Amino acid sequence: MTAIDISTESTNTTITVEALTQFCDDYLSANAFKDYVPNGLQVDGGRPIQRIVTGVTACEALIDAAIADNADAIMVHHGYFWKGEPATITGMKGRRIRKLMQHGISMIGYHLPLDAHPVVGNNAMLAEMLDLTITGPLYPTESHPVGNIATCVPQSVDDLIAKITQALGRTPLHIAAEYHENSSSKTSNRLIERIGICTGGAQDMIEQAALMGCDAFISGEISERTTHIARELGIDYFACGHHATERGGIQALGKIVSQEFGVPVTFIDIDNPA
Repeated sequence: MTAIDISTESTNTTITVEALTQFCDDYLSANAFKDYVPNGLQVDGGRPIQRIVTGVTACEALIDAAIADNADAIMVHHGYFWKGEPATITGMKGRRIRKLMQHGISMIGYHLPLDAHPVVGNNAMLAEMLDLTITGPLYPTESHPVGNIATCVPQSVDDLIAKITQALGRTPLHIAAEYHENSSSKTSNRLIERIGICTGGAQDMIEQAALMGCDAFISGEISERTTHIARELGIDYFACGHHATERGGIQALGKIVSQEFGVPVTFIDIDNPA
């Protein structure tokens, strides 16, 4: 676990959970997205907010860390009440929510709005870390597209792998556009300049990236089928980790919140190799 103070200042400011969520809802245009999970306030801790903890996923370890930090609110990318999950608050979900309620901690989550935001979104932050310039949406006809197309200085696969490794602290799984027997990841002399990018579990957007003329596609996860799609469509694929690719957005949002309200915000990274 790593804790990073991302506050711009430290004051005794107190804000309401309603003010915090209204600001974030408006800033992220949360209501414009059709999502798989409710965005905004998910659990109301019932008290004013003086300290905020942010993290990628609202797991029990993050809640415990927030309790230890005396936080009044937790802001995450992966929250609760996903489409298709059991509605009952029992078992693991029950333990998590019970801890929040017992300690008066509010839970606030933003999923697709935090992926897509052009300034603090996960895609925008990953592009910035990799020195990529976002030029447009991966799906041009969508009113609120989540994936993006980016360009970079022409570079080799090895150079891009090195850049990803340095930025995220882990080596990506690379599937080469050109199939080589006995090797799923053998680099060639081709240069990469146009890249599709969508953090998290967006591996199935690889076909759209190929359709849009991308040399490569970057996401978090990989499926068995992704390997064959990359080879057959001639597009390099980089699986960089769901968690690793989605640390940036919630940290950036936390900084914006701290600037807006003057409350201390701490990002806590609960390590996750997936």
